[in-house]
Amino acid sequence: MKLYYHPLSTYSQKTMIAFNEKGITYEPELVDLMTPEGRSAYSSIYPLCKIPLLKPSEDWMVPESTIIIEYLEDKFPETPRLIPSDGGDPTRQVRFMDRMSDLYLNDPVRELTLQSVGFRAPDEEAAATARNTIKVSYDYLDKRLADHEWLCGDFSMADCAAIPPLFYAQTVAPFSDRPNLQRYWERAQQRPSYSLVMREFVPIWEGLLAGPAAAE
Repeated sequence: MKLYYHPLSTYSQKTMIAFNEKGITYEPELVDLMTPEGRSAYSSIYPLCKIPLLKPSEDWMVPESTIIIEYLEDKFPETPRLIPSDGGDPTRQVRFMDRMSDLYLNDPVRELTLQSVGFRAPDEEAAATARNTIKVSYDYLDKRLADHEWLCGDFSMADCAAIPPLFYAQTVAPFSDRPNLQRYWERAQQRPSYSLVMREFVPIWEGLLAGPAAAE
């Protein structure tokens, strides 16, 4: 299986955490969407140019992080479950928290992060909307984590979705005043499936922030 990804992409990280939790091997294929050449090359594979993208075979592809994890759940049922297999409310809770984390945590954090590093033009209206959405999400998550180690009991797809944006949120939307969320983040960094992902992307991120001077 080939996974098209970029280390800094939170949705790529979400998928890689799931692969690591399940112990499933894959062939990583780095995608560079920041250059015309890289975007052109990837568009010939996936015209929408979104990552991650899983290609289990040359004639089959699975896009979108949540759908990739659902695919892994179906195709590798003997691996640790990230979505409860018995259906009912526990399954719905995981899927709900996954969507909430993507839409109301990851996406607004991404907006603020892209603006902060200059990859997106300053837009105070968009930034204000993002900050408000993040505040609502933080309030909900901190309350939920008061009696949960992980978002839905056992480590699940919901955690795969929620953890990656917290790395960037430390800078653009600090959450140290939410003690339960802060403790969750501290646990997440110790989780082997995520620490392995961090090992790849953190040096790249730090180099990006340092700028050209870091290479001199």
